[in-house]
Amino acid sequence: MSSNQDAHNETTDQLVFQNPVTRYEAIEPPKQDQPEPGLDKTLEPKTDRGEHSYRGTGRLEGRKALITGADSGLGAAVAIAFAREGADIALNYLPAEQEDAEWVRDAVADTGRKVELLPGDLADRDAAAELVDQAVTALGGLNILVNNAGRQIAVEDGLEALTDEQVEDTFNVNVLSMFRLTRAALKHMPAGSSIINSTSIQAYKPSPTLLDYASTKAAINNFTKGLAEQLAPRGIRVNSVAPGPFWTPLQVSDGQPKEKLPNFGQDTGLGRAGQPTEVAPAYVFLASAESSYVIGETLNVNGGMPTP
Repeated sequence: MSSNQDAHNETTDQLVFQNPVTRYEAIEPPKQDQPEPGLDKTLEPKTDRGEHSYRGTGRLEGRKALITGADSGLGAAVAIAFAREGADIALNYLPAEQEDAEWVRDAVADTGRKVELLPGDLADRDAAAELVDQAVTALGGLNILVNNAGRQIAVEDGLEALTDEQVEDTFNVNVLSMFRLTRAALKHMPAGSSIINSTSIQAYKPSPTLLDYASTKAAINNFTKGLAEQLAPRGIRVNSVAPGPFWTPLQVSDGQPKEKLPNFGQDTGLGRAGQPTEVAPAYVFLASAESSYVIGETLNVNGGMPTP
């Protein structure tokens, strides 16, 4: 066997038989703080959002996707994966996250896909309908909706310290805006479309410091399953992805108690936190025709944390 063949086999083996325990190092993030909503630009250590590691195979050619919370973390990884799979994408994010959103746009410039940046705060009751109209106009249609935007603020002093204002704000962003956005999107989505909601391991294993956030994620699971049954006869599939502990700016913008950051994600079966690009294939699968018989599913991507 030639040395070139040996090198080819070695590269193939590294890709196919990659050890998930060691694919990424177990990070020990320093204690750090960012104002909400947090930026990938200043996160330490940096994340892998798939800008170099994700390889597309054309599974979403001709698709048009609106992704919320798409500037950083999991949303950014999904946006990058969708573009590399051939989809045109509209990215929604808070205006304060403009710099991260521009980074995502530039990261997929080589794909030649259309990337529309649509800043806006989904906490605003009227923002959802406006966002959908903007996305449809920019992309020329809509057949994938990813409801990924979320708010997570840890409260360490128990239920007594969890204010009505925080509970209402969390439910408004995580749940009510999803109802509004999906309602507005449905009138544009033909048969064959896909809706994917981001839930969480918190829906099954709630942290005491994230009582309001965990409750919203359980609600998203229920919303997904009920809406899936409602829309299945119309040929629109609804599913969700439940990520485990992924390293994103959400964690350092009051999403986790600061003292927990150095050990973040080390209680998983793989012994490490996930990198955003590792969750993106789940969204690609659920958005693609390969999952045509998958409806009302919650796909857990959590490094080995048992769920029901």
